Amino acid sequence: MAKQEFLLTGTGGQGLILAAIMLAEAGIIADQNVAQSQSYGPEARGGASRAEVIIGDEGIAYPKVEKPDFVLTLSQEAYKKYGLHLNEEAVLIVDNSQVTEVKPRSVNFYSLPITKAARTQFGSEQSANVVALGVVASLSGRIPLEKVRQAVQQRAPKGTAERNIKALELGWQMGLDAGKVMSSGGINKF
Repeated sequence: MAKQEFLLTGTGGQGLILAAIMLAEAGIIADQNVAQSQSYGPEARGGASRAEVIIGDEGIAYPKVEKPDFVLTLSQEAYKKYGLHLNEEAVLIVDNSQVTEVKPRSVNFYSLPITKAARTQFGSEQSANVVALGVVASLSGRIPLEKVRQAVQQRAPKGTAERNIKALELGWQMGLDAGKVMSSGGINKF
């Protein structure tokens, strides 16, 4: 597998840029070549946000995602902007508690309760970004859990490392479970 391109999208304030940085650092810890970038609207919170990560075992010639292998979206607005016109080869992961209108896809589609799981498990939506990171990382199969855990440990805001490790593990398991359902030919909605 030469490289994988990840596009994490949502609304400013959801923490997806931090999740992308954690994913990129996990790639570095796993001795991969990595490029990471982000953009968001003029509103720091509430506007659309987009974070890109490319991870590969070969050199990365262009640091922007051109053809994403994985697209995660945590808001309806972000889905409309980044997920609506994907080819069927790209894996689309939507937070079904935030993205309720999705164009039907026959393959590579995961509709998971990412924000709801964070709220239920931790009492707030604050760790949804790390739950999402776990989902994406486990579905990609690119980086071992231990490397992602190490990156989260290093990057988690002071005093939140334990909660974020638990959020990562929750998301990782959600991704593993969703992948098993998909590979058995089942429906991938939870």
